[in-house]
Amino acid sequence: MLLEDFVRFNEQFVKEEKYKSIETDSFPNKNAVILTCMDPRLEELLPQALDLKNGDVHMIKTAGALLTDPYDSVMRSLLMAVYDLRADEIFVIGHHDCQMTGYQSKEIIERMEVQGVDQHRLDSINNNEKDLHQWLHGFESVEDGVKTTVELIQKHPLLPEDLPVHGLVMDPATGKIDIVVFGY
Repeated sequence: MLLEDFVRFNEQFVKEEKYKSIETDSFPNKNAVILTCMDPRLEELLPQALDLKNGDVHMIKTAGALLTDPYDSVMRSLLMAVYDLRADEIFVIGHHDCQMTGYQSKEIIERMEVQGVDQHRLDSINNNEKDLHQWLHGFESVEDGVKTTVELIQKHPLLPEDLPVHGLVMDPATGKIDIVVFGY
């Protein structure tokens, strides 16, 4: 089982003090926060492609690097990074070949139903002032998704108006970065 593998490895990791080589504090060395996609291809590629070391930035990951609600936990994390953890810039980094491109909520809702989520539970989301289909919907192009997220962050009433918010798109095969929104 994966949990047992994790725990077994962790015990050895701690015993051998391997954590010492990556020790850092809670403030980012480069005073920035990155909102990026949770795609596993970016785990090592993105930091290496941007010359980031452990502790250089705060990293927040969501499906598609999307921010869909200006008052959700992602936005709260961005606010914390800016006001409490010394982040002076925000980078939204999407990537080509993203699963959220053209993603339709119908697909995941059908899989939910197959896994046993009944209509009553699905309807309860819509009754809580959330449009389930809109909330689960992806974007037409990764560039559009990045632009939408950057705009939502830039317009947030609790962030400084002069805070640079950049939008980038990465090639998940090569690490090449293209600027979509120049935040300065």
